[in-house]
Order: sequence, then structure tokens, then C-alpha cells
Amino acid sequence: MIITISVDKKVVNQARRYAEKQNTSLSNLIRTYLQTIGSENNRASRTEEFCRLAKQFSGRSPEGFIFERESI
Repeated sequence: MIITISVDKKVVNQARRYAEKQNTSLSNLIRTYLQTIGSENNRASRTEEFCRLAKQFSGRSPEGFIFERESI
């Protein structure tokens, strides 16, 4: 997806210099940032779900439940 944003020229130039020092492009820097904040929201959602389930089961797993680390 292509998006358009308005940013002060000085900020863009500073960001480009930063991206260059990181051996990446400004587009990639922004893309990575957006992915990061997206995953933080997802992480918060998973944490809320875990807390809800922990309260619901009061520390007890359903009979036959097998914990698999990959499911986290």
C-alpha cells in the first residue's frame, strides 16, 4: 500500500541521514516502525486475553490440556 504524509523538510532530511547510518531507506525505517507499533497492539491484546483466561480458569487447565509454547 502506498501512503502519503506531510512532514517538515528538516525532519525528513534528519530521518534520511539516520536511515543511511542504519544502512536502510527511509521507507523501510517507516515500514519497520509501523510493524512494530502494530505488533505492540497485538501483544497488548494477547496479554489481555491471557489475563481473562487466567481469571476464568483460576489457575486450572481444562482436563486433557497440553501446553505448547508455539501457541503463545
